[in-house]
Amino acid sequence: MTTNAPVNLWTSPGHAHDYLNRADSILHRGEGESTLLEFIPKTAGRILDLGTGDGRLLALVKSMWAGREAAVGRDLDVQAVAIDFSPAMLAAAERRFGADSSVTIVAHNLDHPLPALGKFDAIISSFAIHHLVHPRKRALYAEIHAALNPGGVFCNLEHVASPTPRLHEEFLRCIGYTVETEDPSNKLLDLETQLGWLREIGFVDVDCHWKWRELALLVGRRAQAANCSRE
Repeated sequence: MTTNAPVNLWTSPGHAHDYLNRADSILHRGEGESTLLEFIPKTAGRILDLGTGDGRLLALVKSMWAGREAAVGRDLDVQAVAIDFSPAMLAAAERRFGADSSVTIVAHNLDHPLPALGKFDAIISSFAIHHLVHPRKRALYAEIHAALNPGGVFCNLEHVASPTPRLHEEFLRCIGYTVETEDPSNKLLDLETQLGWLREIGFVDVDCHWKWRELALLVGRRAQAANCSRE
């Protein structure tokens, strides 16, 4: 049962490990991730991953950078910051990136305002923000906008709400759950509301670039400096 109450099971190691064990089997996930990679600027120098989990999405981004480095024959010196609050997820990210000096792992709960981390050329997130209550979602989107460099991009591969209960139940059946067994940490919100928030905050070129049932890729950019009147 999805809820807007402040229930969050992700501090539980068992809950986190259960997700990691089935992360690769989420239907159509690879399609959304591949589409997200198309929007990462080739000139990105700093990237922020919100709710990094075990670093799966960031690792895909880094693989893309490695290909670009091979193509130009030099190190592009791209730096990344990965945020999560689950001890199990942080440990998994440390195992993945512990020897990688280009990645800084930060323990932080997205229920609270983002820490001062500087500016970024791209901010990404994958199936994390839907665990926040709705007012915090919108506040985080505003913080993301403020943390982007002019022209920077925000890519959110997200779990959104279905328009009807029947469609929600069909989605759950597709991924092997029921209304009774779905994650109570979920606080699903419809796609249109979130796209509207991004536009109101000041993002430009806002759109949903990929969707399968309740899985969607929301993308928006911070306007270039000459056209950027908001902070």
